[in-house]
Amino acid sequence: MRDLIITNSSRLELSMRLMDVIVLECAGALAGLLHFHIPLSETPPIHTVLLHFCSALAFLLFPQFQLYVSWRGRSLPDMFVRLVGAWGVVLLIGLFFSFLVHHVGNVSRLWMFYWYALGVALLVVFRFAVYYALRMLRAKGLNSKRVIIVGYGSTGKEMHRRAMQQDWTGYDVKAVCADPLDSDKIVDPSIARLASLKEVHDYAVAQHIHEIWVTLPLTASSRLQELQYLMRNTFVDIRWVPDVLGLQMLSNRMGNFLGLPVVDLNQPVTSGIHGIVKEIFDRSFALLALFLLLPLFIVIAIMIKRTSPGPVFFKQPRLGLNGRQFNVYKFRTMKVHQEQNTVTQATKNDPRLTPIGGFLRRTSLDELPQFINVLLGDMSVVGPRPHAMQHNEIYKDLLETYMLRHRVKPGITGWAQIHGHRGETETLDKMATRVQFDLHYIQHWSLWMDLRIIAWTAFKGWTGKNAY
Repeated sequence: MRDLIITNSSRLELSMRLMDVIVLECAGALAGLLHFHIPLSETPPIHTVLLHFCSALAFLLFPQFQLYVSWRGRSLPDMFVRLVGAWGVVLLIGLFFSFLVHHVGNVSRLWMFYWYALGVALLVVFRFAVYYALRMLRAKGLNSKRVIIVGYGSTGKEMHRRAMQQDWTGYDVKAVCADPLDSDKIVDPSIARLASLKEVHDYAVAQHIHEIWVTLPLTASSRLQELQYLMRNTFVDIRWVPDVLGLQMLSNRMGNFLGLPVVDLNQPVTSGIHGIVKEIFDRSFALLALFLLLPLFIVIAIMIKRTSPGPVFFKQPRLGLNGRQFNVYKFRTMKVHQEQNTVTQATKNDPRLTPIGGFLRRTSLDELPQFINVLLGDMSVVGPRPHAMQHNEIYKDLLETYMLRHRVKPGITGWAQIHGHRGETETLDKMATRVQFDLHYIQHWSLWMDLRIIAWTAFKGWTGKNAY
């Protein structure tokens, strides 16, 4: 009973394909009633021909879009995107077919639009129903897949935790093959401990295992080859999930390069189309901010000039995107002085501060001219704060991941700043914590995250005990 659906997966796929054809036929007929207000059979014959032609074509083409593979543990939005694309391709081919038979002029474009929209809606509803029905069965222990985990480092433990926590995915971890020290960390007595890859093979055959998850580190490729050889005569799925949780990566996106699969380890999320979206948002936001803040700029400039001699703005070199140097702009908060090959961070009650400088720093108003840097393309509204050049030279050798923060544009505010990690970093631990928050932002960036940080900064983040 537990393997009933698994052993009949081919029949389930055929049933799904036939149901999709029925769904599309019904969607086309319903679209005809909505548009023509009469049965589709009473409209020009090309509509009925297209109805049957496209439905049959979907039966043949949908498998090419991987719509019938197991989506157990995979992303549902990805499946729906494939579904929308596949149905669109089928209708385009149908429209081209009507052109070839010289009846394209008789085809109602509005009917085809209704058919497309209704088809997408009904196909999605149907898949949701199937998905949640299978999910409930798996949560009850039915239709589950028995799994062996090979390697029990950080990634192996995480895979095991997720399999137990997300019981609706239907993965039942039966055994673990790991070093004795790692095996001792398994508290569940029902899980078998396997000491060698030969035992993995014997256990998989005896217990009818469905999948083996290999979570070995990248350096253990020889063991992966050995496992593949041992399992060569079995029909067990082997998934390789490299143990990379210990690596500091900005991304793990799969791609294709020179015809071969590649994994980008340090390409930030804000590259590609996401980078364009962020760039447009930054420039637009900076232009609006500078326009609205112009009166405040004038007031601050007058106060700076009246309280101390020197320029209104202070500029200093910083590292930007991919290490490109630029000059960051701030309102001057200190008396004009010269430092030789060193940068001394501002401290509480710093004697170098001008009468207005302390207030500007505590309220972060001194940072406002950096909207000019954003407009020039040197900075983003949100991102890791740019540090002095000398600090970069110091910390790049002390903190292994320090320079990864320069894979994106620096920002006026950031994830670290709204969590209180701003101001003076007099200890290595403080800088390490700030860098970890910066890397979290880079790895999990979204436009919504930027908006949250901006809102938090506007209402709560302009002042703080560490700002001086």
